[in-house]
Amino acid sequence: MKREGHSHTEFCPHGSGDDVELMIQKAIKLGFQEYSITEHAPLPKQFAQRYAGQKTGLTEAAMAAGDLDAYFEKANRMKAKYADQIKIRIGFEVDYLPDFTDWTREFLDQYGPQTSDSILSVHFMKGKDGRYWCVDDTPADFQEGLLSQAADSQALYHQYFQAVLDSLQADLGDYAPNRIGHMTLIKKFQDYFQLDANFSSENFQLIAEILKTVKKQRRELDLNAAGLYKPYCNEQYPSLSIIKMANELKIPWVYGSDAHSIAEVGHGYHGVISLIE
Repeated sequence: MKREGHSHTEFCPHGSGDDVELMIQKAIKLGFQEYSITEHAPLPKQFAQRYAGQKTGLTEAAMAAGDLDAYFEKANRMKAKYADQIKIRIGFEVDYLPDFTDWTREFLDQYGPQTSDSILSVHFMKGKDGRYWCVDDTPADFQEGLLSQAADSQALYHQYFQAVLDSLQADLGDYAPNRIGHMTLIKKFQDYFQLDANFSSENFQLIAEILKTVKKQRRELDLNAAGLYKPYCNEQYPSLSIIKMANELKIPWVYGSDAHSIAEVGHGYHGVISLIE
């Protein structure tokens, strides 16, 4: 089945503003049979006090809580309107924030019953001054808040993978997301900073633990094409070495364009799918 598992909408502050209906129409033209709408879930209000870095990394990171009703109304209307052409799933891309797991669980308990497909991602890590910094906003923030605090590339990778593992082990309740998003997002600026292309043996051990946990929990992995089109990444998420490890465990993959615009729907589909066939 040709499935798009990771997409955004006009409710995303850092997106293009393109109407989700036009994105769905593009997916239909490309022959997709399923389409998941996974907008960035709102962040806790208290998170602002723990965040550092460029303001937009916080204010434009996720949809506004005040847009939730409109989001569900639009998504459900699209689901009904195009039911005879494509199966539409509705959910969120949820941020793992270790100090806010209670808030996240309560949010999912409230809105989870309206969802059928969600993603759990790490976009923020603790860095300089013990505060949260955005992993994928700007190279300047990445350098100041995260890279400057790590001994080297491998130490930074280890911190990120540990956060991914922690997200899998967190108690997010009955509506915890079923898929782990772009698990090598930490490499988004790899070419800008000349980060290590490969992972150390210690990091591979941690990656193996992540994959064993994904398998045990019967979750899926996001086969995310977006990194191929980032100017300083030029690689899908996750890296090929991880794809091979996950394939050996027969972990389910779900293609995701991570589209924030009409043009990005279906990006790199055939290329990334060929890596798991």
